[in-house]
Amino acid sequence: MDSVFAPWRIDWVERDEQNPDADCVFCAFREGDADRENNVVARSDHAFVLLNNYPYNPGHVMVVPHDHTGEYGELDDETLLDHAHLKQRCFDALEAGLGPDAYNAGLNLGGSAAGGSIDDHLHTHVVPRWEGDTNFMPVVSDTKVIVEAVEDTYDRLHDAFAAQDDTTVTDPDAAVRIDAPPKRL
Repeated sequence: MDSVFAPWRIDWVERDEQNPDADCVFCAFREGDADRENNVVARSDHAFVLLNNYPYNPGHVMVVPHDHTGEYGELDDETLLDHAHLKQRCFDALEAGLGPDAYNAGLNLGGSAAGGSIDDHLHTHVVPRWEGDTNFMPVVSDTKVIVEAVEDTYDRLHDAFAAQDDTTVTDPDAAVRIDAPPKRL
């Protein structure tokens, strides 16, 4: 068995249950309590951006609609558009905060066969990628090294979202509120 020492993860493991009445971890974060503690970095009317607790790379986020469904076709038009706009905002914030060379983005739909661990509340993964981010560790030892603590990534992305137009920051520990879709030419 391969092990990587990651002592900062104990805070997540030992956290108090945020919403014991919610059966879904994503639904538990929908309301906006303790955003920084829960790694919710941005919010819009119908979705929120959550840092992945077990990232493939620094900046690995998930865009999660408020609607609890595993079926993409069940999302209404307002939610679909808001979800898409929030993904655009993620690319902009990741570019400003981390400067990756590329991205992988996608949904795991259809249950465990799709590779996702949470299949009853759909979400889009956005994973920043850098030239050379696949080094010798995963190739020869089947071990991935994450080079930045999730808390540090949170700060960088929170600042990057906050610097965007049409956003509001009410508290440094609250997610950045996305007030309007991104402006594109």
